[in-house]
Amino acid sequence: MDLITKTDEIVVSFLDKIEKMDTGINEIIKNSRQFLNGERYLSDKEVSLALKISRRTLQDYRSEGKMPYYLIGGKVLYKESDIEKMLLNNFCEHSH
Repeated sequence: MDLITKTDEIVVSFLDKIEKMDTGINEIIKNSRQFLNGERYLSDKEVSLALKISRRTLQDYRSEGKMPYYLIGGKVLYKESDIEKMLLNNFCEHSH
């Protein structure tokens, strides 16, 4: 029976695969959004990227009351359904 050490090729390959899986899992966790009561919340960065507007414009929308938002622990969050509703309302207003 041979002794397997941490420098054996099979062990190095196995440890490398585990490290890649760990990195992938951590990336998924970092990029996933939690749901609260079935509702998805987005950050201002995510909303500005999705709507292709600057974060400053998004701030103006908040200040003008055009977009509902939630301030939780100093972080601004938007309910995904509120954004969809706002977009639908604005689309309907401009299509008539």
